[in-house]
Amino acid sequence: MPQQRWVRLIPVAFIMYTIAYIDRTNISLALQYLSRDLHMNSTQAGDAAGVFFWGYIALQIPGGYLASHWSAKRFVAILLVAWGGCAVGCGLVHTGREFWVMRLLLGVAEGGVWPATLVLLSHWFPRAERARANALWMLCLPAAVIFSSPLSGWILARWNWRVLLIAEGALPFLWLVIWLWFIDDHPRQAGWISREEREYLETTLAGERSELGHTDREPYWRVLLRPQVLVLVAIYLMLTSGNYGYLFWLPTVLASFKTLSTQAVSILFMVPYILTAIGMVLNARHSDLQGERRGHVALGLAVGGVFILASVLESGRSPVLSFALLCIGGTGGYAALGPFWAIPTETLPPRAAGSAMGLINAIGNLGGYFGPLVVGYLNTRTGNFVYAFSVLSGGLLAGAAMTALLHRSRATKRAESS
Repeated sequence: MPQQRWVRLIPVAFIMYTIAYIDRTNISLALQYLSRDLHMNSTQAGDAAGVFFWGYIALQIPGGYLASHWSAKRFVAILLVAWGGCAVGCGLVHTGREFWVMRLLLGVAEGGVWPATLVLLSHWFPRAERARANALWMLCLPAAVIFSSPLSGWILARWNWRVLLIAEGALPFLWLVIWLWFIDDHPRQAGWISREEREYLETTLAGERSELGHTDREPYWRVLLRPQVLVLVAIYLMLTSGNYGYLFWLPTVLASFKTLSTQAVSILFMVPYILTAIGMVLNARHSDLQGERRGHVALGLAVGGVFILASVLESGRSPVLSFALLCIGGTGGYAALGPFWAIPTETLPPRAAGSAMGLINAIGNLGGYFGPLVVGYLNTRTGNFVYAFSVLSGGLLAGAAMTALLHRSRATKRAESS
């Protein structure tokens, strides 16, 4: 059976969110320069980098709801325009306060994209494929770093951080036309897939929805307060704290080695994210083959926690080995993402899953605020990153332990009964 949706939907969604992630994270390479120009210390810079995630909360639940009940395609199209304007605005500021405000607004504009895209993928990929579909789309996270780091480093070396933020901030306007042309909300709306594939998808997805359909009349607030959802929120908070604390401050850690140029830092910054891309695909593929989610999430988080801690312990003796361990550790949290985001759609009522994923992403992504802030604060207090990265490690290990509290998905139950 042809699988046209894999080669049409995933690449378009992949590039769309790659652009979003670039616009969110490109300040990691520019942080030391804009901090100097805007007169911010490490704590203030960490606050400005992380305030994005307070704005990010605003459209999470509404985004999941609108994608489920209206149109993921149209909602994301609106947000492409909004976040492009805010991303360009980040390069036009003149004070630390103005930069803080634009980062907050950028968070608001990007806030609904993640749950809306997860809802879109759940309309096109059945459970047996969902972790892989999620992971292939979420490869945009490391890909954004891999592809943008050399370019961003070159722009910084040739021009400055303002040119960097404005040039990369304009990319959403270019991708809007592609998004509107290629994306459809449901298989029944798509004229580009075969009749056999459309019938297969509609039959399979309808059967999966019917398994959870009897709970669709459960009040939204009760679904959002289920222990399963609250545990997922806590795990995701630990995961994002580790991932973003690592992401925003790793270039500064590398820059502390005085012999490295800006271009060399940008190239070394790519290395852990190349490993991350490989780990995400392998872990998600194995999760789908085994029909198991919890263990694969726990494995990724545990790898991240253990290797980041090992890197910290080794940092005083061998910088090269410490960097190698740090590269492996950075893979862990990202490798957990594909299986993690398969869990809500496999354990929650279909019409409420979008809003639940919005809540998980909204509160969980506050880790993107607290992770960089804690790293910046501890670096300011101690003069190094040892204690800061030890805290990130502890958070990832705590998240791994929390997976034992999750209910098994239906995919896991079917695998165990077969």
